[in-house]
Amino acid sequence: MVGRVLLGLSRSERLRDFLENAPVSRAVVHRFIAGPEAADAVRVTQHLVTAGLTTTIDHLGEDTTDRAHAQSVAAAYVTLLKALLEAGLTGSAEVSVKLSTVGQALPGDGERIALENAREICQVAADAGTTVTLDMEDHTTTDSTLSILAELRKDFPATGVVLQAYLYRTEADCRKLAHAGSRVRLCKGAYKEPATVAYQDKNDVDRSYVRCMKVLLGGDGYPMLATHDPRLIEVAGSLAARYRREQRSYEYQMLYGVRPEEQRRLAASGETVRVYVPYGHEWYGYMMRRLAERPANVAFFLRSLVSTR
Repeated sequence: MVGRVLLGLSRSERLRDFLENAPVSRAVVHRFIAGPEAADAVRVTQHLVTAGLTTTIDHLGEDTTDRAHAQSVAAAYVTLLKALLEAGLTGSAEVSVKLSTVGQALPGDGERIALENAREICQVAADAGTTVTLDMEDHTTTDSTLSILAELRKDFPATGVVLQAYLYRTEADCRKLAHAGSRVRLCKGAYKEPATVAYQDKNDVDRSYVRCMKVLLGGDGYPMLATHDPRLIEVAGSLAARYRREQRSYEYQMLYGVRPEEQRRLAASGETVRVYVPYGHEWYGYMMRRLAERPANVAFFLRSLVSTR
């Protein structure tokens, strides 16, 4: 029920205007979203890099319905990458791409269109001295995303991908991708998935996350451990020591605006910490959909409103 209501509200221009303009809610939005323009993402990245952090930047876009829209999203990434290069930030910043925004979900040739657009982004990123990570969406897109990843890695072997620990299949996917040169971001997963494909209990998800960390940290690839959970961060450190992983041979990833003190603490201890920075005019739909995916996120949002007062 809560999810359906929030999805309905994601189409409300009146609520969007309120959240964007009311002083309290505007502060929360700015805490988690860099801003509408590429220049905002560059500005936030510069601030984070100065603090000893690195970034991965996501251009927010929802509901790509035609090829022209998909190409416009790819063009936005090209603009962003050129701006990062001009600012001298591509050594510390990469980009994250949701394949649905560059055409994956389009009928007919959607996968081919997404591959073409992603290849263009990867080429510009490589020319700028950085790389791309493919975000993972709901379970129906997993095979398609991994197929596109395999094609991209033929020319751009540093292309990363996200795997979601709450899916039953993910431990096996980690084993396939834990090879030299393979960059894998491990997250818990944010979509509401059926019990036929995903763990439903939080403790089961956490246990799966630990099993997947063992595979990735024990392998030859480059694990990117995306979590804000203090227990899992502690376990990650213990596993890194067990597998004799040197700092810089893996990294932690966290969302912009979430546990910033912990981000800086880890970075000060010598760890690589990459901050996931979303930007774009579609921030409202992005935020409301994230709240709808997991109603527990609503409580976090409300606590953030209170903490800004």
